[in-house]
Amino acid sequence: MFVRTESFSQFIRLYPIVSIIVFIHLLLFSVALVPFLPEILVYEHLAGINLYIFNGEWWRLITPIFVHLGFAHLLFNSFSLILFAPPLERMLGKFKFTIIYLTCGIAANIATYFLKPLTYNHVGASGAIFGLFGIYVGMTLFHKHLISTQNKQVIIPIVVIGLVMTFFQANINITAHLVGLLSGLVISWLLLPYMVRKNRY
Repeated sequence: MFVRTESFSQFIRLYPIVSIIVFIHLLLFSVALVPFLPEILVYEHLAGINLYIFNGEWWRLITPIFVHLGFAHLLFNSFSLILFAPPLERMLGKFKFTIIYLTCGIAANIATYFLKPLTYNHVGASGAIFGLFGIYVGMTLFHKHLISTQNKQVIIPIVVIGLVMTFFQANINITAHLVGLLSGLVISWLLLPYMVRKNRY
């Protein structure tokens, strides 16, 4: 489930939405490296800056999901997507996976807007990724027929480690991580059995 054995072309064919999301990550990060287009310009226009959202720039509830500052940030989130998102894209289908991914990320950003000060700003896919983790946790709690015992033993420690690291790493949007996870858990609890295309992983 979480071991990727596909070739590059197979991965793109089997998981087009995950591939597009990672491509957007790389594209925005690459644009920020262009000498005549400083990184700050990408950040200024797309980051989740609460003051700008307050002033009507509502798209900043969406765009931060795709923006990353620093190669390590980009690498960690993109690698997490490549590992953990493909099974859900296959299970849910392209459209429903996209809706769930964006819903969790936007919910995390809305919570950040309301719970953080107007001076707060943030970027990154972590809220949406923790939403995917919440989907898996929901499987293990409410829909055990959708996930095997072996895969349950893999995902639960990863989620626990991710939560622990949330509180011990600097510059982490704790609100986004927690709300993303909770959003995925609620979606999994209420809707997952009606959305899956396959019965078990």
